[in-house]
Amino acid sequence: MAALADETADPPPRVRVRTGGERRSAPPAAGAGAEPAATMREDGAVYLRGLARSQFRLALGTLLAFLVVILAFTAVLSLLPEWGDPVILGVPLSWLLQAYGYYPIIAVFAIAYVRGAHANERRYRELVSGPSSGTERR
Repeated sequence: MAALADETADPPPRVRVRTGGERRSAPPAAGAGAEPAATMREDGAVYLRGLARSQFRLALGTLLAFLVVILAFTAVLSLLPEWGDPVILGVPLSWLLQAYGYYPIIAVFAIAYVRGAHANERRYRELVSGPSSGTERR
């Protein structure tokens, strides 16, 4: 009978425990110039579409250039069989180039893409908020 009474009692209130990964958004600033996201101006939407287009062009251009360089590197390795003659630690040089020669190419294109994406976003922020006063990056 005592077990039945415990089941019908109201459960204790729930307690929310915050973890380090959760972020609480700041309340919107009141005053002149503060706009809620729902009422974004039309020019902001145009700038945002322009940013998306420029990021897509950057990605497509980087991909095409990467493919051209990789294909050229592969063609050079296959057209120059004499690169297989030198042996380093028992492995032909052409094998070593095929195994490890692509990684520096990938790194160069990855760094170039990230720098271009950051430049696009910096230009977008300048268009939306105006040029920053004295805090210019390289």
